[in-house]
Amino acid sequence: MKIFVTGATGKVGSRFVPYLLKSGHAVRILVRNAERSAALKEQGAEVVLGDLLENPTLTEAIRGVDAVVHLAAQFRGVSEEVARVSNIDASIILAKTALEVGVTRFVFSSTSLVYSGVSKNSPCREDDVLQPIMAYPKTKMAAEEALLKLQREMGLDLRIVRFAFVYGDHDPHIEEFSPIMSKWNPSKQLSLVHHADVSQSLMLAANAPGLAGRIYNVADDTPIAVNELLKLNGLPEQVPPDGGWPDFNQYDMVLDTTRIKKELNFRPKYPSIYTAKEMGAL
Repeated sequence: MKIFVTGATGKVGSRFVPYLLKSGHAVRILVRNAERSAALKEQGAEVVLGDLLENPTLTEAIRGVDAVVHLAAQFRGVSEEVARVSNIDASIILAKTALEVGVTRFVFSSTSLVYSGVSKNSPCREDDVLQPIMAYPKTKMAAEEALLKLQREMGLDLRIVRFAFVYGDHDPHIEEFSPIMSKWNPSKQLSLVHHADVSQSLMLAANAPGLAGRIYNVADDTPIAVNELLKLNGLPEQVPPDGGWPDFNQYDMVLDTTRIKKELNFRPKYPSIYTAKEMGAL
């Protein structure tokens, strides 16, 4: 396959593009910084300079590919306006441009944080009602809705993947996020997914036929408690705040992965973070 990838120099993209190239796929990437993409170019990626919002060459950049995998997004440290433009408007522009040149297969990377804000009594499933409160998952939910509308009205062959907390392959994500997690109840559990399995899920979603409009949770098989996760990674032990640990919902960060296993035959290479640690893949 020939695949067009956005966000290629980000945490997920910088690992997904080499995964594609090693698997024998042709990859074209859209980047804003040539220096940051130099290593990917050396590995065989075709580099197109520009961005999604103001790019007169975007049409030609997408023409002739078999699928678009959209990973680019703004997460932390930006205003709500920047998040909206980057995560919603840019996604719509990209999808419409792909449709214009006849590329309908479109994989959109989303987040399990879209499930936050609603009380749960079981692991999160793809058909759950979404009412996120935070800016980032709100923009991801809005982008999902806009793309699903394009799927219904214009035939976009859309596939949405919602990732659990991503880790592994020397990504400092757990350490970076530990100051926030350290304030959570130690017993709170969350689903994780290793970068290798993120890449696997994206390739499965891009490659399989007949998935228009389908949404898939992506996670490993073993949710982990916050205190275990911090301890496993050698991070400081949690100290209860005044008044004790806050209440928590046991399931709002735990994902049901039945659908992706059944429909795409997804089987995590690293079924738990303990497996990844044993195999030296952290």
